[in-house]
Amino acid sequence: MGKHADRNAPTRRTVIGFGGAVAGAGLLAGCLGGGSGDSGSGGGSDGADGSDDAETEGAEGSDGEGAEDDGSAGSYSVEMAPVGEVTLDAVPEDVMVYSLLYADMAVAFGHGDAVNSLGFDADAGGRTLDAYYAELDGVAFDREGLTQLNSGTGDGITVDRELLYELDSDLHLADPALFASFEGWDEDDIAEIRDNVGPWFGNVYSRRHSEPPAAYREDYEYYDLWAITERVAGVFREEERFEALSSVRDDLVETVRADLPPEAERPTVATLLYMDGTYYPSRIDKPGFANAHVRPFGVPDAFGADDVTYETAYDHEQLLEIDPDVILHQYGVESYYDVAAVREELADHPVAGELSAIENDRFYPSGDPVQGPVMNLFQIEMTAKQLFPERFGEWPDYELGDGYPDIPESERLFDRDRVAEIVAGDSE
Repeated sequence: MGKHADRNAPTRRTVIGFGGAVAGAGLLAGCLGGGSGDSGSGGGSDGADGSDDAETEGAEGSDGEGAEDDGSAGSYSVEMAPVGEVTLDAVPEDVMVYSLLYADMAVAFGHGDAVNSLGFDADAGGRTLDAYYAELDGVAFDREGLTQLNSGTGDGITVDRELLYELDSDLHLADPALFASFEGWDEDDIAEIRDNVGPWFGNVYSRRHSEPPAAYREDYEYYDLWAITERVAGVFREEERFEALSSVRDDLVETVRADLPPEAERPTVATLLYMDGTYYPSRIDKPGFANAHVRPFGVPDAFGADDVTYETAYDHEQLLEIDPDVILHQYGVESYYDVAAVREELADHPVAGELSAIENDRFYPSGDPVQGPVMNLFQIEMTAKQLFPERFGEWPDYELGDGYPDIPESERLFDRDRVAEIVAGDSE
């Protein structure tokens, strides 16, 4: 099983927790797969896939604008569904964060030290951020002392309202619809925290375009990853940093798209999780930022012919019938999964060992679907090398604990120094 087989051994609950979805019977596949209606009253996802095609167009409902001055001295307004317009008196210095993508955004805009919390164990997501940030000179996320918001164990997510009073945050950088789906919360509780502590600002059902709780459906809009990032840049008054970082991403997407083979020559690709003999799929060809690092390549979705829903799961025989050319295992970089060990397990299985991706050594650790903008850059580069090594350079051997692999400078697909400069405040 490999030298890291015992590290971070996942369970259904820990994976649901790490992904940020409400735990419950049959929900694991949904927090990672596609389909609408995979949330709702009593159900939630730390980001229901929003349309993120890794293209330059904005998302649905995106007006391309950041923060706007409302005429008051020092105050400014930002806007995003489902909360609408929020007026801030000053750039928030103490920010509650639930989902990893918002922590990555705060770091990207030079405000990582404002983060006071994360939804789950800070080390779990922090190791993933560390793997990427280690490649960027001077960039880091200090997670020591962060408060863990979820105190739930086996039966679901539990966030105590009193904890939010104790944190006394200037801003809750989280989707209120997500919190309203937690046990013991409703829209009145959301309003109470807004009025007595600080405003909400977040959108996570865009991860999969899934359905928020009933009270939020009428006004909900779905955004791509970079439209959300732009709005969060407005929160921190870092519009120039956003434009600079977005330019790096646009250049990266242009680089990979310019060198793709014809569509007929591209491999079929499956993104999934494997656990206890079961595969939980995620659709590439559906909207949502969970696969924003895969969609730019225009590869055929191995699950495209199937109706993948929140409850979809495959056994070995069913996946062998589909037999993807390439399998990308989510949460594979410094996260809960030792993908090298999983690959060994499958190679020794009498059925799974016949998968083309196993036989041809094309079963890869893939990115975190709850990705922010800096994560997205590395995950696009990683995916390019996994899908088209003959065009973008080989993906190096990777084992859990090694960090992001050392890519020769001549084979890097974006400029690390430029990204580090942007995070440090040099957006020129």
